[in-house]
Amino acid sequence: MSLNIQPLANSSFGSLVEFQDTETAQQAVAAAETEPHALPEALYASHGLLLMKGMQAINDEPSLLARLSRLFGSEVENYHKTLTTTNYVHVDVPEIFIVSNIPPADRPPPARPEPPLTADGGLPVQFPHRRSWHTDQSYRRPPPDISLFYAAIPAPKGQGQTLYADGIAAYEALSASLKSRVDNLVGIHVKPGSGRAEYAVRANETPQPLGPHEQPQRQPVVRVHPVTGQRALYLCEAGQMDWIDGPFAGMQTGPDGDGAALLYEIMTHLTQPKFVYAHEWDKGDLVIYDNRTLLHAATWFDAEKHDRLMWRTTIHGNPGPEYAGEQKSWILEGKTGSLGE
Repeated sequence: MSLNIQPLANSSFGSLVEFQDTETAQQAVAAAETEPHALPEALYASHGLLLMKGMQAINDEPSLLARLSRLFGSEVENYHKTLTTTNYVHVDVPEIFIVSNIPPADRPPPARPEPPLTADGGLPVQFPHRRSWHTDQSYRRPPPDISLFYAAIPAPKGQGQTLYADGIAAYEALSASLKSRVDNLVGIHVKPGSGRAEYAVRANETPQPLGPHEQPQRQPVVRVHPVTGQRALYLCEAGQMDWIDGPFAGMQTGPDGDGAALLYEIMTHLTQPKFVYAHEWDKGDLVIYDNRTLLHAATWFDAEKHDRLMWRTTIHGNPGPEYAGEQKSWILEGKTGSLGE
């Protein structure tokens, strides 16, 4: 297999991957399977972000997405086995999670930032102007490794972008004093909708009772990649951090404590435009991203006027030696547990 790998335009990280001598998604997936290490190696060399274009055949043959996902890890999540609500699971391929405003998924987009543009008329990317920065399922231990995100029906250009932030470069750019503060810091993560998010705490909402498979999970704020050894910032902001017992272990809790102030400082640094890639989707685009090194955020689109249908797979299997031998926190003994968001 011969890969053509080019840097992503308008980005300091990530790569555009093209398969030479292939014309269809079926051919591209088959070619990738002949050399199963090629795409993962390209991903790691690109700080955890790959873009493949022209994969429209996945719309008609969604199993291709699951096949490609299996190249990146030992387990592709079957969402039926994690009790995900069926309206979010593909009817034919249970490894595909549906992100869409189209019923029955009927998931609304995030709110538009206020103001909707930066002072120079650009797309807001930096926290706290841009909210909802996270890494997939950080409220689980072990957390997932890699996700594949496919545009079956994208929003129009200028709407519904996905933002990716490079946790490796952001960590490397920290001051020596801030590195010393975060190197052994532990974040406390919790599933969205539990009433423990920053906005819920500020609104004095009553936290929801959490089952044994829904308990807040502690994660290192700096993760060491198990393949490359690179260090990357690993945290979320309002929605997936525990703002009652956290956001950080051993620091003052709550949205006005010193832990909150540090989180704002880290997140503001991590989401500077120089560390962020904003992807404008075309139909058939496939983005592969490493949750161990990247954060991402969805953006607003006009859901009253436009349909958007995205498919995601989630790969597990190599979170790093810190998690060796751990049972899945979200699985109840004898049965599967709830996915959450």
